[in-house]
Amino acid sequence: MLSNFLKAKLHMASVTQAELWYDGSCAIDADMLALSGMREFEQIDIYNVTNGERFTTYVIVAEAGSGIISINGAAARKCQVGDRIIIATYGQFSEAEAAVHKPKLVYLNQDNSVERSSNTIAVQLAG
Repeated sequence: MLSNFLKAKLHMASVTQAELWYDGSCAIDADMLALSGMREFEQIDIYNVTNGERFTTYVIVAEAGSGIISINGAAARKCQVGDRIIIATYGQFSEAEAAVHKPKLVYLNQDNSVERSSNTIAVQLAG
């Protein structure tokens, strides 16, 4: 049996462009893709922290070092420039693969520079 697990995440990216009349997709800085392990044309889920929208699209490559996060096509109606979003991708893993799998987590600053990367999330404590 295969189970779905988080493969990679870009956490708190800032939307730099919203292009309604561009091919539907999400353009992501090539350097961010390399760091996260995400690939061109890979399916992604986007969670808009600013307005609560959640949707699925796919990755296209943006210029390396540009900091671009562009929401394109119909999805451009779900984000505005400046919105903070989480971009996640998932993979299917066997029980043996899941036992050793560690996701690639990239935490971004408001200007889309990398704050840090990790492969674990701290245990949430009672509040």
